[in-house]
Amino acid sequence: MLTGILGFIVPPEKAFTSGAASYNIFHLVFGAIGLLLIFIKKENPIRLFNTGFGLIDLYQALASHLNLFPAQYFQWTRVDDILHIVVGVVLIAAGLYGTRTSGK
Repeated sequence: MLTGILGFIVPPEKAFTSGAASYNIFHLVFGAIGLLLIFIKKENPIRLFNTGFGLIDLYQALASHLNLFPAQYFQWTRVDDILHIVVGVVLIAAGLYGTRTSGK
């Protein structure tokens, strides 16, 4: 959610990441979903969210490189791409690790 908020506050000429309004809204919505899952304290939905959002992050890096949907709306930068790869791998690992350690 912080990324979405900062995207609306930081002037585009000073931002390292995309400041596109649709991209900021995307971060706010998915951040709110993530927070909601933390508050309800259900392990399976949290693991699924981490794994799914990690895959979405990796897709965004690929979509940016190949100019796939929603590249024209999100207007990613190289910094976004690097962050998507790093965060995507970490989220997928967290989701899969949680599945492995819970025995489910």
